[in-house]
Amino acid sequence: MDPNLEIFIRVLLIGLSIGTYLALIALGYTMVYGIVEMINFAHGDLFTFGFFISLTIWGVLSPPEPLTPEWVLIGLPLVVIATALIAGTLNLTIERVAYRPLRRSSRLAPLITAVGVSFALQALFAYIWGATQVNYPRFIPTTNLVSDFSRVIRITPRDILLVSVTIPLMIGLIYFVSRTKLGKAMRAVAQDKEAAAMVGINVNRIIGLTFFIGGALAGVAGTIYGLYTGTGRFIMGFEFGLFAFTSAVLGGVGNIGGAVLGAYIIGMVQAMSDQYIGGEWSRVLIFGLLILLLVFRPSGLLGSTQSVEKV
Repeated sequence: MDPNLEIFIRVLLIGLSIGTYLALIALGYTMVYGIVEMINFAHGDLFTFGFFISLTIWGVLSPPEPLTPEWVLIGLPLVVIATALIAGTLNLTIERVAYRPLRRSSRLAPLITAVGVSFALQALFAYIWGATQVNYPRFIPTTNLVSDFSRVIRITPRDILLVSVTIPLMIGLIYFVSRTKLGKAMRAVAQDKEAAAMVGINVNRIIGLTFFIGGALAGVAGTIYGLYTGTGRFIMGFEFGLFAFTSAVLGGVGNIGGAVLGAYIIGMVQAMSDQYIGGEWSRVLIFGLLILLLVFRPSGLLGSTQSVEKV
């Protein structure tokens, strides 16, 4: 195979990996905005929380490195589920304590509050887990599964784990929102809260559920990111949250499919820029693309210019 083609395929796979865990974070952003029309800037810190709390759970369980097949089949799903529940509960608590009292105030008040919650969480993470870089145990091997085919292209057990966890979650979320009774209630609340309340939908419960699901997805993303990359810091949620929010805007804020599409676009742009232009230009290209899209299509790639379902 041509070496340049091999490099291109490898960069393509890296972009898909970046987009996959960005999509999990972006889904939480777009769900919350779709229902309460609020930009939750603290959402990226739930991703960081998922990284650290899963690391703590692993420390309590003390599994072997690398994980044995029994740990992969039983222990890993339990850690992912536990992290999702804890992160979802934290996000639900934040909504009830910090955001719900401000729901009827001006839009600026919850926005500023979200920024304050983000800084508070970062300080808490630094106090509990330290302000330096934290290494995640190497539970998943980095063996190249296609080494006999190519030494440039790399597909490792970490890549398989990333896809096998996140893709079913995204498909399940789309099915939940579009097909289930609670999902229909979420779409009703997104369209018109007052009308939804008039037909018997508990609006506060639906909004709380949305925050819980968004936090759970961010927690799972943090866990998978830790297993995939092996390192993290208390402030990493700010950058990943910003990229995830950009993903949601690119695809159309409030549109689940758009958030996924935007995440993969950003993943590809970052990977291609890192390889062919330079890592220092990645952010310039990503946010330059965002500016161009907002100028020519403010509603995003899959967003609608009309008032339609946003969830």
